[in-house]
Amino acid sequence: MKRIQYPVHCRRKGDCSFNDYLFANKLYSLRKAAGLTQAQVARLVGVSDKTVSKWENGNARPASEALQKLAALFKVSAGELLKLRDRSDGPMITKIVITGGPCAGKTTGLSWIQNTFSQLGYVVLVVPETATELISGGVTPLSCGTNLDYQKCQMRLQLEKESLFEQAAGTMKTEKVLIVCDRGAMDNRAYMDDLEFSQVLDSIGRSEVHLRDSYDAVFHLETAAKGAVEFYTTENNKARTETPEEAAALDDKLIAAWTGHPHLRVIDNSTNFEEKLKRLIAEMQHFLGEPEPYEIERRFLIRYPDVKKLEALPNCRKVEIIQTYLKAKDGDELRIRQRGENGSYIYYKTLKHTVTPLKRVEIEENLTQDEYLQLLMEADPALHQIRKTRYCLTYENQYFKIDVYPFWNDRALMEIELRDEKETVRFPGQLEIIKEVTDDGNYNSRSLAQNGGRIPEA
Repeated sequence: MKRIQYPVHCRRKGDCSFNDYLFANKLYSLRKAAGLTQAQVARLVGVSDKTVSKWENGNARPASEALQKLAALFKVSAGELLKLRDRSDGPMITKIVITGGPCAGKTTGLSWIQNTFSQLGYVVLVVPETATELISGGVTPLSCGTNLDYQKCQMRLQLEKESLFEQAAGTMKTEKVLIVCDRGAMDNRAYMDDLEFSQVLDSIGRSEVHLRDSYDAVFHLETAAKGAVEFYTTENNKARTETPEEAAALDDKLIAAWTGHPHLRVIDNSTNFEEKLKRLIAEMQHFLGEPEPYEIERRFLIRYPDVKKLEALPNCRKVEIIQTYLKAKDGDELRIRQRGENGSYIYYKTLKHTVTPLKRVEIEENLTQDEYLQLLMEADPALHQIRKTRYCLTYENQYFKIDVYPFWNDRALMEIELRDEKETVRFPGQLEIIKEVTDDGNYNSRSLAQNGGRIPEA
């Protein structure tokens, strides 16, 4: 179960991760019911305004003395507040994937990641590449009965290793643990046909959605065979046998396998190798909220796309989304989402705080289905539930999200998340851009929910 440690983007904390947020919500509700401001609570409890703010956003927890004062102030049980506060003990765990085509720089990148994030206070754990371990040990697609037999073995070992790393991380006496998977479970998809992949999923009892989205973020390093072929080599990996042409094709398959994940980033070869790794680190810092969890997003109104052509693309995945808004304090947007396909869904809770029209602080946590269903009861009655079909499209190493709504038959919305406000957007040629609507409040999700999709004519 994942949860947030503010201001970081997406986290897990032990097996009771949701309770830290429950405490924050409880405190906020008590304060509002009492008609008090954060400043007033701070004075009555004897702490700073900033401290109360941290309590309410989940970034800190009150000490026992302050907890007793809060209980007395709001006339509630100190024991219940203590229970909510302390059940969230344990390190905050984030699990990411570093993937990429052959000879992409993963080995060096992992070293940079360990050095950089250790200095930022993380305990960095690296799950070794499973395929290399198996192949180096003599277990290969050729030595096994069939490729399917091999892939079942590799998938089970991959998942077992990740589970053990997460179990170990949960016991560590530290605040932040970063689990870095040298390739993740979906990498195997690039080496199987559709039938084989379906049989592997059946063998482990998982859906594609749950397998893919079990990671917090995915960072793909482009193979040197694309744009830097003079540096492509097989000498530094005994398990690598691909020609540059095969490596480039495999790189495309790997990107396609992960397309559909909520947080996929592709690091290309547009710069020299050192700058490529600096961009990887910067993308990871941006995702982790080091130092601030800013989401930079641009949004465009487009003509209604040819969805059949989109669905036929190997680098495009269809995702069904149901989005419900909850009551939130002024200036914030609080929503829950059901996201997935073919009856298999992941559930999220997201808090967004607007800094500028282009820049927002976004905080996200995963929910169980029961938590999601419970929160549906807190829906804001003034806002419609939004249902949409999202097409996640990778194009020239950028990741676009195209939202098709049932209340429009002539237009759709497309968004892209950026690390830098000045980053150039390379638009897919098959899409017709009507105009940018990043600064147009009529086209943000909350306005669409408020107006049921009714907006001024394009």
